[in-house]
Amino acid sequence: MEFLRSLGHPEEIYNLLRFKMGCRAALSQQERDSMSDSLRTCYKYLKETSRSFAAIIQAQEGELRDAMCIFYLVLRALDTVEDDMTMSLKTKIPILHNFHTYLYQADWRFTDSKDKHRQVLEDFPTISREFRKLPAVCQEVIAGTCQKMGVGMATFLEKRVESLLDFDEYCHYVAGLVGIGLSRLCAAELEDIPVGGDTRLSNSMGLFQQKTNIIRDYLEDQLEGREFWPREVWSKYSKKLSDLAKPENIVPAVQCLNELVTNALQHIPDVLLYLSRLRNQSVFNLAAVPQVMAVATLAACYNNHQVFKGVVKIRRGQMVTLMMDATNIQAVRAIMYQYVNEINQKIPASDPSAGRTQNIVSTIQKLCLSDGPLVSRHGFSLIYLPCAVLLAVLSWQYLSSL
Repeated sequence: MEFLRSLGHPEEIYNLLRFKMGCRAALSQQERDSMSDSLRTCYKYLKETSRSFAAIIQAQEGELRDAMCIFYLVLRALDTVEDDMTMSLKTKIPILHNFHTYLYQADWRFTDSKDKHRQVLEDFPTISREFRKLPAVCQEVIAGTCQKMGVGMATFLEKRVESLLDFDEYCHYVAGLVGIGLSRLCAAELEDIPVGGDTRLSNSMGLFQQKTNIIRDYLEDQLEGREFWPREVWSKYSKKLSDLAKPENIVPAVQCLNELVTNALQHIPDVLLYLSRLRNQSVFNLAAVPQVMAVATLAACYNNHQVFKGVVKIRRGQMVTLMMDATNIQAVRAIMYQYVNEINQKIPASDPSAGRTQNIVSTIQKLCLSDGPLVSRHGFSLIYLPCAVLLAVLSWQYLSSL
């Protein structure tokens, strides 16, 4: 199916095949053999909960790789508690408040979750065991981030996202803190990473990604009984947030959507500045990939009424191509320019946010061009494309079955 979706994008077919073949060797057999059983299980959970980030995390260096794997799984477990709408607040809030302490309790687990990722809660002792093996500085970063996130998540279970300031605060708790924590981990393990202390830029990295997820997941959140779109915005277009999904409200719904996309785009200048300061290649890849996927997702969502009918997703081939392209700041600038230009071309003249959207798009485009002409993104020659496509056609079904 993903192969068929990319038929009109030949570079995606080529990159899908490269990814399918290459991602299996992210960890060598020697590296796997040297791991404890519990650490191998953690990498298994990492792959099951996020295939794309599994490949990027496994490309990190030395102890940083294991620290990021455990960091991801701990926060995935915490997020699973927040997301599980079958849990009562009486059960959920104390768990969120105390979750950071469970990292030091060898036998703590939670077996009553109905969430799709419940395995990371049911087998939390495996994750916490590997957490306690990490260097002290990594434990401090992960536990501290977990504590702040848990408190923030609990706060917003009983507090609605009313204003844009609330929107930023919620996104800070669930994603900005992740950006700050990852920056601190990188600074602790790699001395040439100069971003560990710049919390404003690290926070913006998280906010940009989280706002994109919240915009994209409107309908899914509505069906699950969650609301994260700020009332300050949606109340200008509807009496109730749920009313935006009604067919008769599609015009104001899309206008509301466009205003929130414009708000998210405001973080891209910080994203570009943050990424421009990174010097380590594997860390750059880890930081850049979520950001380019976010801008591609925003471009797909902008002025798109399908957001209110289902989940708008970028193609897997598109995702893999972005992963493979976003390896330096010049390529990231080219990607950002491409997708904000797509948004610019879709701005309706009658949209209430049109002027603001055009302004931020113009600002981003100027930043992307500030160091000269944009570089070509794709790293393969069209001369070899027919061969690559043929190989993909012949190999795809076989590789998918492995």
